Amino acid sequence: MVLMTGCGTVGYYAQAVQGQYQILHREQSIQKLLADPKTTDSLKERLTRALAIREFAEKELHLPANGHYRDYADLGRRFAVWTVYAAPEFSLRAKTWWYPVVGRLEYQGYFDETKARRYAGSLEARGFDAHVGGVEAYSTLGWFRDPLLNTFLFEDELDLAELLFHELAHQRLFVAGDTEFNEAFATAVAEEGVERWLRGRGDEALILKQRKAAARRQVFLGLLSEARGRLEVLYASGPVESCGCSCEGVTDCICARIRREKAAVFGDLRAAYLAAKAAWGGDTEYDGWFGQTLNNALLNTVESYYALVPPFRRRIAEVGGNLEEFYKATERLGKLKKEERHRVLRVGTR
Repeated sequence: MVLMTGCGTVGYYAQAVQGQYQILHREQSIQKLLADPKTTDSLKERLTRALAIREFAEKELHLPANGHYRDYADLGRRFAVWTVYAAPEFSLRAKTWWYPVVGRLEYQGYFDETKARRYAGSLEARGFDAHVGGVEAYSTLGWFRDPLLNTFLFEDELDLAELLFHELAHQRLFVAGDTEFNEAFATAVAEEGVERWLRGRGDEALILKQRKAAARRQVFLGLLSEARGRLEVLYASGPVESCGCSCEGVTDCICARIRREKAAVFGDLRAAYLAAKAAWGGDTEYDGWFGQTLNNALLNTVESYYALVPPFRRRIAEVGGNLEEFYKATERLGKLKKEERHRVLRVGTR
């Protein structure tokens, strides 16, 4: 199949195979590491905590661990993979890529940052907004037994729990060709899981921390939603999704006008964030996000994960928190065509 898809695609899958092999080659049994006197106390503590979170996911969230996260791999780098997102200059419609088995997805992953940025540069040369983001963890959807990685193991407890719940949710359900549905489902399950994890711990300080983080997240999402709304109106006023001309010295060029107004929207978004940050007492949680180049592709990285989360959370509440019932209902949704699936999810029928 790979050989029939062209040289560029062959190169892409070759780096994917090589990157996955590197992870497999570096895996070590967690039980052996815990028994090894040479293993640092810090690593042992983190591995033990991750195993407890994994057990909670199986018993309390009914997520199929199926041998995942029983090994550990130190990749010797900050991120596991780097993903490339893209969208036309004057559109929020995400570019998609087709893959065997999983269908169309709104990103392309690379195990080498340089290759990811080189590809993003080629997309920008063709008139796309592009974004490259480092990813700490990903799911192989059962093709391999996913290990714990150094790229996320040393996160704080809440972030680690949310990440593991999210990735294990992909093991429970993954619908080919629907990035928004898959990521929002996993995010909703992870949020529910963290809430239950905290209630079980009875740690009031952590519960308060989580509530404050959730409140900041809602403000952040609201700011992005407002910016997306303004951009959608702006782009609808133009004739095309991208423009090849530079419009230098042409004051009435429609492309130049849209570019100016697009820049103004992102400028207002930055200003709104600074005001929100001041209201939070200077919390820097989202500084990294706003420290990047703001463009259509970057906005879509958030849209993919959160746009459909509220209806998923509503469905969990409607079944009284019965996750097995929620999973079965979501599996039925997954059998519908994409447009119908999203419509039904939002309106709350079936």
